[in-house]
Amino acid sequence: MAKKKNITSIDIISFYMDYVLEHNEQPKTVYAFAKANNFEEQKFYEHFGSLDSVEKFVFTEFFNNTITVLNKSEDYQTFDPRNKLLSFYFTFFENLTANRSYVKYALEHHKNSLKTLSLLKVLKHVFTSYIEHLEIDLIDIKQEQIDRIQQRGLKETAWLQLLLTMKFWMDDTSPSFEKTDIFIEKSVNTSFDLLDVAPVRQLIDFGKFIFKEKIQMN
Repeated sequence: MAKKKNITSIDIISFYMDYVLEHNEQPKTVYAFAKANNFEEQKFYEHFGSLDSVEKFVFTEFFNNTITVLNKSEDYQTFDPRNKLLSFYFTFFENLTANRSYVKYALEHHKNSLKTLSLLKVLKHVFTSYIEHLEIDLIDIKQEQIDRIQQRGLKETAWLQLLLTMKFWMDDTSPSFEKTDIFIEKSVNTSFDLLDVAPVRQLIDFGKFIFKEKIQMN
């Protein structure tokens, strides 16, 4: 049988996921993996440096698929940061649910090990970058160092929230994972409510007003 020639990174990711689920383990070598899927080993290295790198990019591909879907939506473009993040969550977890068997295998296989952090490292990078570009409203302190700390704290908190939601989804046994949908809505809305800077800004403006008036009176 002729070897497959037009092999894309998406093909390799799909082959990898199928192999893991069928064999309940990662392929032993790139050679064995390529042979099992009828393509030249060289084609693999045109896209990935190792089997471990494929494993990392599976989760990144779920993210990329989510962003592609969202960017096709005209409504999404008009949403505020809160509703954009809600849309991201619902779409991202639809992707995870469509591949639930693999996701559960990958995360539970590396449970309580440092490899879990490595497995999700690329996902963390692209997700926190997404959070940064949402331009979520924070208090403008006018000090670069404090602003950087605020942004870093926001991204780390958002990442932790995503991990907690993934853990909740993995344990969810409700029909159509409806409890996860509720969890997403409540957790994202609560986060934005806590981040609501309008009252704080009003307090700061009031303080400035009082200070200015006091200076003028003196």
